[in-house]
Amino acid sequence: MADYQLIIIGGGLSGIAAGIRAARFGRKTLILEQHSLPGGLNSYYFRQGHLLETGLHAMTNCALPGDKRAPLNRLFRQLHLSRKQFVLREQIGSEIRFSGRKLAFANDCRLLEEEIAREFPAVIDRFRLLRREILQYDPFQPGPWRSARQFLAERLGVPLLEDMLLLPLMIYGNAEEHDMDLGQFAIMFRAVFEEGFFRPVGTMREFLELLVNQYLHFGGAIRYRCPVAKILVAHGRIQGVRLADGEELTAEAVLSTAGIPETIRLSGWDLPQDPYCGRMSFMETIALLPSTYAGGRDWQQTIIFYHTGKQLRYQRPSTFIDTSWGVICFPENFQDQIPAELRQVRVTNAANYSLWKALSTSEYLSGKEQWATASIRASEEVIGPYQHAVVYRDSFTPLTIERYTRKAHGAIYGSAVKIKDGVTPWPNLFIAGTDQGFLGIIGAMLSGITVVNRHLLQ
Repeated sequence: MADYQLIIIGGGLSGIAAGIRAARFGRKTLILEQHSLPGGLNSYYFRQGHLLETGLHAMTNCALPGDKRAPLNRLFRQLHLSRKQFVLREQIGSEIRFSGRKLAFANDCRLLEEEIAREFPAVIDRFRLLRREILQYDPFQPGPWRSARQFLAERLGVPLLEDMLLLPLMIYGNAEEHDMDLGQFAIMFRAVFEEGFFRPVGTMREFLELLVNQYLHFGGAIRYRCPVAKILVAHGRIQGVRLADGEELTAEAVLSTAGIPETIRLSGWDLPQDPYCGRMSFMETIALLPSTYAGGRDWQQTIIFYHTGKQLRYQRPSTFIDTSWGVICFPENFQDQIPAELRQVRVTNAANYSLWKALSTSEYLSGKEQWATASIRASEEVIGPYQHAVVYRDSFTPLTIERYTRKAHGAIYGSAVKIKDGVTPWPNLFIAGTDQGFLGIIGAMLSGITVVNRHLLQ
């Protein structure tokens, strides 16, 4: 008899959601997390007494409790959590900025329509038709890959507007360079522009506590600081896992949320890793300032997606980071947010994993300082000077991401090649999370639930 009916590799959001779903229906479930905290890409840590979050700028797919079809509410039903007790704070408003052109948007797509009518009046009717088409499009229908860029070009014919629409959606959920699949574009368009951004009340710490407590309530087990060294295979089936300390645990099924390359490495899966190693990783710098620091008008935004170059190049940069485009987030700028002791500015830029990986330890530390400063300086060109007021700052790179999440090459959105059904050559080993093709926080959690529902609760 196996030790567990289900072992889940990875205590990120997809793993925890899968664990809740399985444990709720009586499956003896164990989550193995290599870090000392849950959350994976969306976790938190402490520096000098300050709680800093990783990953989460904002959650997408905001919805009112009564909208039963909304992804957020479907998620809560699957997790058997009360949506009415889940208090959220909507964004105040965000902007897309491209070399002097601006588009504001919030959690009502009519604002974006008004902005496009003001900034690009000749194509507003075409945008409205495009929006209707996207709302009617089924992104989960089987079919070949389709270019979102080509789709936009055929319907709008304005490269600048097309890039402005693509940048937030790519940054929030695109593993590919240069372009994105039309289905993924449709999912992200609805998530960001139709439904919009929000944050749960409190920090990521409280949200993770809510989820982990629900998992434990249903009888699930979780072990921290337990990296998996090998997925055990015999007689054409998965037998269990071997931990880094040599302990072996047997299981009727294993669900990996560590990404395809790591699952290949652990299981001996006969696939080449390279095509499955994503290239899009990021460096993020978090700056803490006095709560009284006002900044300018730009500091009233929730998130600013900016681009200052001649042409948008959503790709792994040729330098350590690309400061010509990125994200500036003000985590306190959500409706009815309680002021924090220190206010934050978070700046995110695309980063080159290979260059960071080649550095020695001393070079790495000095490189972090150098490029964090460059990132802040680039953001100051967008929102004005603030470096003089910073009381503390910290940053993380693709190597940080890879170390704490095992996402190969620090690729936040995983491989550009997805396994949408979550299956592997073994009948009892499954993939969930970003490499299944469900991106964003809500998407990652629905991914774990979907795999459990489809393959483990039948």
